[in-house]
Amino acid sequence: MNKEAKDIFNFKETSDACVKCGKCVPVCTIHQINPDETTSPRGFIDLLGAYQKGDLELDRNAKDIFESCFLCTNCVSVCPNLLATDMVIEEVRADIAEKYGISWFKRAFFFLLRNRTIMDIVMKLGFMFKTCALSVDAEGRGLKARFALPMIKKGRLLPSMAKTSFLNSYPEHITPKKQPKQKVAVFIGCLANYNYTTIGDSLVEILKKLEIDVFIPKKQLCCGAPAYFTGDTNTVEYLIRKNLDYFETFMDEYDAMIIPEATCSAMIKHDWEVFCKNNNHSELIPRIQKLLPKIHMATSWLHDNTNLKELLETKGKKFDDLVTYHDPCHARKVQGIYQEPRNLLAPNYPMVEMSDPNRCCGFGGVTMQSEKFYLAELAGKPKAAMIKDTKAKYVSAECSACRVQLSEAMNNSNVETIFKNPLELIAQALR
Repeated sequence: MNKEAKDIFNFKETSDACVKCGKCVPVCTIHQINPDETTSPRGFIDLLGAYQKGDLELDRNAKDIFESCFLCTNCVSVCPNLLATDMVIEEVRADIAEKYGISWFKRAFFFLLRNRTIMDIVMKLGFMFKTCALSVDAEGRGLKARFALPMIKKGRLLPSMAKTSFLNSYPEHITPKKQPKQKVAVFIGCLANYNYTTIGDSLVEILKKLEIDVFIPKKQLCCGAPAYFTGDTNTVEYLIRKNLDYFETFMDEYDAMIIPEATCSAMIKHDWEVFCKNNNHSELIPRIQKLLPKIHMATSWLHDNTNLKELLETKGKKFDDLVTYHDPCHARKVQGIYQEPRNLLAPNYPMVEMSDPNRCCGFGGVTMQSEKFYLAELAGKPKAAMIKDTKAKYVSAECSACRVQLSEAMNNSNVETIFKNPLELIAQALR
């Protein structure tokens, strides 16, 4: 072990608090597809305690185990001691990154997330030359790999690419003709900015209908979630500082910053503060805490602070298309948001619940979608089967990471259901 115990995050404290009751085991996403005690929450915790005591070397076997967690937080929600297994896994991944480094393609990706202008150019080039390696899915769900690429098998369904990003498609200020009832800023998230731009289009459309003043902050950067789940603490700190400095220049003027992505919302609302506490950036915590009351997932804020539901009931179109709702881990389990999007969809669409809407889809982060994609595939299969059983035309979730994972899982299982963000369905009902 390269580090002294005093220099290691206090994993032993969490390990000592675990009573080994086993309630976490049956709900654990990785344990459901790889039923081994080492890949269960109490197994992770026990091994981390041994690592801090010096009884476990952080070798490649331990690295493989700790990188197999999906960070779904199912274990946290059932733990009698509320042990934050996801947090300790995130912390040990920083140790892994320090010891073994971060793969070149991840470092390149995180570099792009730190540099918006370069990312814009790369994504523009990707759109122009996408047909060289990718074909458009006939159902409009994304792009399919024409042939096997590094860590991407032939036929894998990948996110769409937009000709112009959401942030570059709109003016910074969109002001209604009438006196605005409220003023909001929009944090769009990377996937909605570059790949699923109809999410942002739909959000703007809804806000216009509600006569709300919209500010689209053009200098916003990634929330930091991909780097955080991978252990790249330098990138996380950089993105938090840059975004925080920028947000502070305008947030006092707005009622809220709304985010149509569960992971981005949870990262800013929950993980920024956790990261700063665990990585000795205490000077940032008061600034983050001042910001938090204005950070909201889009459907939650629209549900609680506008008359959108009443508008949908009185003026919205009625559809016969069945909709089933999937609960993103970062929405229901981290933020307690699950009823609000359902309430906004119900006036215009017949809703049907799948057998376990709260089960993790298996996205799991950058590592799970690259080196460990076989695990993501295994986790996606049961979710695709649940969706198929509902016979729904649409499956909806306020999370583009879930969209990537579920679209691929449904593609592999020949499920014809189409994924839509709830905002896309809501905007469709208001047209």
